[in-house]
Amino acid sequence: MTIQSRIQMRVKRSKRSVFLRSDFEDIAGYDQVGRVLRKLALDGLLMKIGYGLYVRARKNRITGKLMPDNDGGADGVLIEAMERLGVDYKFDDLSNMNLTGQSTQIPASVKITPKDPRFTRKITVGKQCVNTDMPEVD
Repeated sequence: MTIQSRIQMRVKRSKRSVFLRSDFEDIAGYDQVGRVLRKLALDGLLMKIGYGLYVRARKNRITGKLMPDNDGGADGVLIEAMERLGVDYKFDDLSNMNLTGQSTQIPASVKITPKDPRFTRKITVGKQCVNTDMPEVD
């Protein structure tokens, strides 16, 4: 089996949707894994969401564009990425009020911020971001 087919099989069989480059270090070296992940992102199996961070992708049935293959959507991907990186995070006030039962209003988007100000890694899934300003709306 080639390196690409081994990584591809692991991605397809995995229960998680967010992958780090280090998840595949038992298959090949750092550079080889990087090349294969970049190729899989071009092929549409993965989406790059940050430095060394990838999420399994699928085509949207309506628009035909790539989207994260996660039940929680973009918010779920960001939460899983923060947990995979081992970073403590907090939600915005509206989301906290909804999660604790103080409010029945469901926020349109959840803003996730890391608790440690030294965490400067940028993670972007669609229009949801961590450590970046909100992108311009066209």
